[in-house]
Amino acid sequence: MTVLSQAKAVLAAAIAGVCFSTGAHAADPYPNKPIRLIVPFAAGGTTDIVARIVSEGLGRELGQPVVVENRGGGGGSIGADALVRSAPDGYTLGVATVSTMATNPATNPKNPYDPLKDFAPITNMVNVPNVLTVNPAVPAKTLTEFIALLKANPGKYAYASSGSGGIGHLDGELFKSLTQTDMVHVPYRGSGPALNDVIAGQVNAQFDNLPSSMPHIQAGKLRALAVAAPKRLPALPDVPTFVEGGLPDMNNMAWYGLVAPAGTPQAVIDRVHDAAVKALQDPKTVQRLADGGSLVDGNTPAEYAAQIKRELELRQRIAKERNIQSTN
Repeated sequence: MTVLSQAKAVLAAAIAGVCFSTGAHAADPYPNKPIRLIVPFAAGGTTDIVARIVSEGLGRELGQPVVVENRGGGGGSIGADALVRSAPDGYTLGVATVSTMATNPATNPKNPYDPLKDFAPITNMVNVPNVLTVNPAVPAKTLTEFIALLKANPGKYAYASSGSGGIGHLDGELFKSLTQTDMVHVPYRGSGPALNDVIAGQVNAQFDNLPSSMPHIQAGKLRALAVAAPKRLPALPDVPTFVEGGLPDMNNMAWYGLVAPAGTPQAVIDRVHDAAVKALQDPKTVQRLADGGSLVDGNTPAEYAAQIKRELELRQRIAKERNIQSTN
């Protein structure tokens, strides 16, 4: 073989190798690298707790680490907007909540995203009871006593929320309207920081999701007055529902789902959905979530899209009727 022939052979082999490498890389199945999961609230709150529990099983099912990234602020809008601006390739997912997909868009006219157009729903992971808690120093041991205390002291007491425009904020304002009472709203960058100040007695009360409050209720650091749930919870048998307390309009559960940026390929959505459902069916995961008061769901992308739409319409109606507006 001549030198020229040898050179041509080497060049051909190199080109073939590049083509094979490129083709193999293009054919690599999703996912082939770690996945980022944006949690739109600070660490320590219910959104963060649910995300970290489910992300472990999701990572196992997908065969890649699912790395939680907390992006708190703006009632969840900062983290949600960060997801919208991410590449729709399946390597950035987000946790959607009632706050990010319904209450914040319903109350903030400057909300930077459209909850119905800018996201690709994957599945609702869990449904979660909401709870009204107070610091044990508050001189009210029942919901009735708390309402009477507020009526006798308008503007004296304050409630914490996970942020302006969030579910805790909207529930607090709805509570004030339904009970004809007055409390000061103190927003935080997530329910975790809000919880810390309620436990410390810096703020008197909080409308929160049960998983983040449950350990503190059980430890006696918070007093639960009412839960938003279909019936009394086995873990809190002495705490009445809002229906029992005469406030049926407050008896709405929260939810936490998985979403991707709009435009994410359907094959990727289906892959993540199937992995998430399998992760949610793991008995250990179910138990860990149940211990905090979360009820596993795992519906289809279409069912979750419909659930988001219903929640948005409900919160828009409440915001309009109660004239609630947030600017974050």
